[in-house]
Amino acid sequence: MSGLAAVFAADGPIARHVGGFEPRAEQLAMAEAVADACADQAVLLAEAGTGTGKTFAYLVPALLAGGKIIVSTGTKTLQDQLFEKDLPLVRDALELPLRASLLKGRSNYLCLYRYEQTMDEGRLDSPVQAEQLHGLRHWASLTRSGDLGEAPVPVLEEGLRSRITSTADNCLGQECPAYADCF
Repeated sequence: MSGLAAVFAADGPIARHVGGFEPRAEQLAMAEAVADACADQAVLLAEAGTGTGKTFAYLVPALLAGGKIIVSTGTKTLQDQLFEKDLPLVRDALELPLRASLLKGRSNYLCLYRYEQTMDEGRLDSPVQAEQLHGLRHWASLTRSGDLGEAPVPVLEEGLRSRITSTADNCLGQECPAYADCF
C-alpha cells in the first residue's frame, strides 16, 4: 500500500480524525496526481465532483511534499473552511509541524494612509459611515493584521470600505508615508 493509500485508508490517520470518513477511489487518485505534480514541480489542473473530498486530496500530498505551498480559493467560505477546519485537521492527523498564514485580497485590509486621509477629510456619505469609521478608531491603533474581518464593525458600507482600503491603482507603495506600518 502506497503512503497516500495508507493515509486515506479506512484505518488511516485521516479516518481516525474525521468521523464517518470513508475511503474514496477518486480522492486517492486525485491525491496521487497532486503528489506527482509536487514531485515533478509540474502544473496540475484537476476537476472533481461534489463529495470527492477535494480539499483533503490536495492538502495531504501538498503538505507531505514539504516546502511552501499556496492554496488560492474562489470564495471566502471555502477559504475559511480550509484555514479554520481542514488545514488544522490534516495537520493534526498527519502530526505535521505547520506554519500557515491566511492572506486575503488587499480590499480586506485597512490602508493606514487612506484611513487617515478619510478621518482628516471628514466627508462621508452617511451618518452610518461616520459611525463605522469612528468604530474603527481604537481598533486601527491596536490591530496587528489590519484584517477588516477582525474589526469591531462587522460590515462596512462599500463606500466606506473603498475609502479605507487600497487598490493596485491607488497604492503609493514605497512612497506612502505609512509604508513601514502597512499591513
